[in-house]
Amino acid sequence: MREALIVWGGWNGHEPEACANVVRTILEEDGFKVHVHDTTEAFADEGIKEMSLIVPIASMSKIEKEEVNMLTAAIKGGVGLGGFHGGMCDAFRDVPEYQFMTGGQWVAHPGNIIDYKVDVIRSDDPVMAGIDSFEYSSEQYYMHVDPSNEVLATTTFTSEHAEWIDGTVMPVVWKRRYGAGRVFFSSLGHVASEFEVPQMKTILRRGLSWAARAA
Repeated sequence: MREALIVWGGWNGHEPEACANVVRTILEEDGFKVHVHDTTEAFADEGIKEMSLIVPIASMSKIEKEEVNMLTAAIKGGVGLGGFHGGMCDAFRDVPEYQFMTGGQWVAHPGNIIDYKVDVIRSDDPVMAGIDSFEYSSEQYYMHVDPSNEVLATTTFTSEHAEWIDGTVMPVVWKRRYGAGRVFFSSLGHVASEFEVPQMKTILRRGLSWAARAA
Protein backbone atom coordinates (compact mmCIF):
# COMPACT_ATOMS: atom_id res chain seq x y z
CA MET A 1 0.00 0.00 0.00
CA ARG A 2 1.21 3.49 -0.85
CA GLU A 3 1.72 5.74 2.19
CA ALA A 4 1.46 9.52 2.25
CA LEU A 5 2.57 12.13 4.77
CA ILE A 6 0.65 15.41 5.06
CA VAL A 7 2.28 18.15 7.13
CA TRP A 8 0.09 21.17 7.79
CA GLY A 9 0.59 24.47 9.59
CA GLY A 10 1.58 28.04 8.87
CA TRP A 11 -0.77 30.89 8.01
CA ASN A 12 -4.33 30.23 9.13
CA GLY A 13 -5.79 32.27 6.27
CA HIS A 14 -5.12 29.33 3.96
CA GLU A 15 -7.13 27.02 6.25
CA PRO A 16 -4.32 24.46 6.49
CA GLU A 17 -6.06 22.02 8.82
CA ALA A 18 -9.28 22.00 6.80
CA CYS A 19 -7.31 21.57 3.56
CA ALA A 20 -5.27 18.76 5.11
CA ASN A 21 -8.49 16.96 5.98
CA VAL A 22 -9.77 17.28 2.41
CA VAL A 23 -6.48 16.04 0.95
CA ARG A 24 -6.44 13.17 3.43
CA THR A 25 -9.87 12.07 2.23
CA ILE A 26 -8.79 12.29 -1.42
CA LEU A 27 -5.71 10.17 -0.81
CA GLU A 28 -7.57 7.62 1.27
CA GLU A 29 -10.16 7.30 -1.48
CA ASP A 30 -7.27 6.55 -3.84
CA GLY A 31 -5.93 3.78 -1.61
CA PHE A 32 -3.22 5.55 0.37
CA LYS A 33 -2.48 5.02 4.03
CA VAL A 34 -2.23 8.63 5.23
CA HIS A 35 -0.21 10.09 8.11
CA VAL A 36 -1.03 13.67 9.17
CA HIS A 37 1.17 15.93 11.33
CA ASP A 38 0.83 19.57 12.35
CA THR A 39 4.53 20.34 12.74
CA THR A 40 7.51 20.37 10.41
CA GLU A 41 9.30 18.19 12.95
CA ALA A 42 7.75 15.29 11.03
CA PHE A 43 10.20 16.00 8.20
CA ALA A 44 13.16 15.17 10.46
CA ASP A 45 12.00 11.56 10.87
CA GLU A 46 14.16 9.10 8.92
CA GLY A 47 10.97 7.20 8.15
CA ILE A 48 9.82 9.75 5.57
CA LYS A 49 12.26 8.13 3.15
CA GLU A 50 9.89 5.15 3.07
CA MET A 51 6.84 7.22 2.09
CA SER A 52 5.32 7.22 -1.36
CA LEU A 53 4.23 10.84 -1.21
CA ILE A 54 4.73 13.96 0.91
CA VAL A 55 2.22 16.84 0.84
CA PRO A 56 3.28 20.09 2.58
CA ILE A 57 0.44 22.47 3.52
CA ALA A 58 2.44 25.05 5.45
CA SER A 59 2.19 28.58 4.04
CA MET A 60 4.79 31.02 5.34
CA SER A 61 6.19 28.47 7.78
CA LYS A 62 9.75 28.14 8.99
CA ILE A 63 11.71 24.90 8.73
CA GLU A 64 14.81 23.78 10.60
CA LYS A 65 17.97 22.79 8.73
CA GLU A 66 17.79 19.11 9.71
CA GLU A 67 14.14 19.01 8.64
CA VAL A 68 14.70 20.45 5.18
CA ASN A 69 17.80 18.31 4.70
CA MET A 70 15.83 15.15 5.44
CA LEU A 71 12.92 16.30 3.26
CA THR A 72 15.04 17.12 0.22
CA ALA A 73 17.01 13.88 0.62
CA ALA A 74 13.79 11.89 0.71
CA ILE A 75 12.53 13.46 -2.53
CA LYS A 76 15.91 13.06 -4.24
CA GLY A 77 15.74 9.41 -3.22
CA GLY A 78 12.43 8.82 -4.95
CA VAL A 79 9.63 9.91 -2.62
CA GLY A 80 7.01 11.97 -4.45
CA LEU A 81 6.22 15.59 -3.54
CA GLY A 82 2.90 17.20 -4.36
CA GLY A 83 0.91 20.18 -3.25
CA PHE A 84 -0.98 23.33 -4.03
CA HIS A 85 -1.12 27.10 -3.65
CA GLY A 86 0.89 28.72 -0.86
CA GLY A 87 0.83 25.55 1.18
CA MET A 88 3.62 24.18 -0.98
CA CYS A 89 5.08 27.07 -2.97
CA ASP A 90 5.04 29.79 -0.35
CA ALA A 91 6.01 27.57 2.57
CA PHE A 92 9.67 28.18 3.41
CA ARG A 93 10.61 31.51 1.87
CA ASP A 94 14.17 31.59 3.18
CA VAL A 95 15.22 28.12 1.95
CA PRO A 96 16.47 28.23 -1.67
CA GLU A 97 16.98 24.45 -1.84
CA TYR A 98 13.31 23.91 -1.06
CA GLN A 99 12.36 26.31 -3.87
CA PHE A 100 14.79 24.54 -6.22
CA MET A 101 12.93 21.32 -5.40
CA THR A 102 9.39 22.64 -5.84
CA GLY A 103 10.08 24.62 -9.00
CA GLY A 104 8.49 27.89 -7.96
CA GLN A 105 7.85 30.55 -5.33
CA TRP A 106 4.86 32.85 -4.92
CA VAL A 107 5.59 36.57 -5.14
CA ALA A 108 2.21 38.31 -5.66
CA HIS A 109 -1.52 37.93 -6.32
CA PRO A 110 -2.55 41.26 -7.89
CA GLY A 111 -6.15 42.17 -7.06
CA ASN A 112 -6.36 39.44 -4.39
CA ILE A 113 -9.52 37.34 -5.00
CA ILE A 114 -10.50 37.88 -8.63
CA ASP A 115 -12.06 36.04 -11.55
CA TYR A 116 -9.55 34.69 -14.05
CA LYS A 117 -9.11 31.92 -16.58
CA VAL A 118 -7.01 28.78 -16.31
CA ASP A 119 -5.79 27.67 -19.74
CA VAL A 120 -5.11 23.96 -20.17
CA ILE A 121 -2.15 23.66 -22.53
CA ARG A 122 -1.42 19.94 -22.19
CA SER A 123 -4.72 18.16 -22.66
CA ASP A 124 -2.72 15.12 -23.78
CA ASP A 125 -1.26 14.69 -20.28
CA PRO A 126 -3.16 12.22 -18.05
CA VAL A 127 -3.36 14.81 -15.25
CA MET A 128 -5.34 17.14 -17.52
CA ALA A 129 -7.22 14.60 -19.66
CA GLY A 130 -10.81 15.62 -20.34
CA ILE A 131 -10.41 19.01 -18.66
CA ASP A 132 -10.98 22.09 -20.81
CA SER A 133 -9.81 25.58 -19.97
CA PHE A 134 -12.02 27.01 -17.22
CA GLU A 135 -12.93 30.14 -15.30
CA TYR A 136 -11.77 30.36 -11.70
CA SER A 137 -12.28 32.74 -8.78
CA SER A 138 -9.41 32.98 -6.33
CA GLU A 139 -5.97 34.53 -5.99
CA GLN A 140 -4.26 34.56 -9.38
CA TYR A 141 -0.74 33.56 -8.40
CA TYR A 142 2.18 35.48 -9.87
CA MET A 143 5.23 33.29 -9.30
CA HIS A 144 8.93 33.00 -9.91
CA VAL A 145 9.20 29.66 -11.67
CA ASP A 146 11.87 27.22 -12.82
CA PRO A 147 12.13 27.09 -16.65
CA SER A 148 12.69 23.33 -16.44
CA ASN A 149 9.12 22.74 -15.20
CA GLU A 150 6.80 20.73 -17.44
CA VAL A 151 3.86 23.13 -17.55
CA LEU A 152 0.35 21.70 -17.92
CA ALA A 153 -1.81 24.82 -17.45
CA THR A 154 -1.26 28.59 -17.45
CA THR A 155 -3.07 31.85 -16.78
CA THR A 156 -2.65 35.23 -18.48
CA PHE A 157 -2.52 38.45 -16.46
CA THR A 158 -4.21 41.67 -17.55
CA SER A 159 -3.34 45.28 -16.74
CA GLU A 160 -6.31 45.73 -14.41
CA HIS A 161 -4.37 45.39 -11.16
CA ALA A 162 -0.74 45.87 -12.32
CA GLU A 163 -0.26 47.42 -15.75
CA TRP A 164 3.37 46.29 -16.13
CA ILE A 165 2.43 42.58 -16.21
CA ASP A 166 -0.27 42.91 -18.88
CA GLY A 167 -0.18 39.84 -21.11
CA THR A 168 2.19 37.85 -18.88
CA VAL A 169 1.56 34.11 -19.20
CA MET A 170 2.13 32.37 -15.87
CA PRO A 171 2.28 28.62 -15.12
CA VAL A 172 -0.55 27.36 -12.91
CA VAL A 173 0.05 23.59 -12.94
CA TRP A 174 3.35 21.83 -13.46
CA LYS A 175 5.32 18.62 -13.07
CA ARG A 176 9.06 18.24 -12.60
CA ARG A 177 11.76 15.95 -11.27
CA TYR A 178 14.05 16.43 -8.32
CA GLY A 179 16.61 13.67 -8.20
CA ALA A 180 14.64 10.42 -8.46
CA GLY A 181 11.48 12.04 -7.09
CA ARG A 182 8.48 13.32 -8.97
CA VAL A 183 7.17 16.77 -8.04
CA PHE A 184 3.68 18.13 -8.77
CA PHE A 185 2.24 21.59 -8.09
CA SER A 186 -1.02 23.45 -8.70
CA SER A 187 -1.39 27.09 -7.66
CA LEU A 188 -5.15 26.63 -7.24
CA GLY A 189 -6.64 26.21 -3.77
CA HIS A 190 -6.58 29.32 -1.57
CA VAL A 191 -9.09 27.90 0.93
CA ALA A 192 -10.79 24.55 1.50
CA SER A 193 -14.02 25.54 -0.29
CA GLU A 194 -12.11 25.66 -3.60
CA PHE A 195 -11.96 21.87 -3.55
CA GLU A 196 -15.63 22.07 -4.51
CA VAL A 197 -14.51 23.19 -7.99
CA PRO A 198 -14.39 19.89 -9.93
CA GLN A 199 -11.46 20.85 -12.14
CA MET A 200 -9.31 22.00 -9.20
CA LYS A 201 -9.97 18.85 -7.20
CA THR A 202 -9.48 16.50 -10.15
CA ILE A 203 -6.19 18.12 -11.19
CA LEU A 204 -4.81 17.86 -7.67
CA ARG A 205 -6.01 14.28 -7.19
CA ARG A 206 -4.38 13.14 -10.42
CA GLY A 207 -1.23 15.15 -9.80
CA LEU A 208 -0.67 13.71 -6.35
CA SER A 209 -1.20 10.19 -7.67
CA TRP A 210 1.28 10.84 -10.49
CA ALA A 211 3.90 12.17 -8.08
CA ALA A 212 3.60 9.29 -5.63
CA ARG A 213 6.17 6.54 -5.74
CA ALA A 214 4.75 3.10 -6.45
CA ALA A 215 4.25 0.87 -3.41
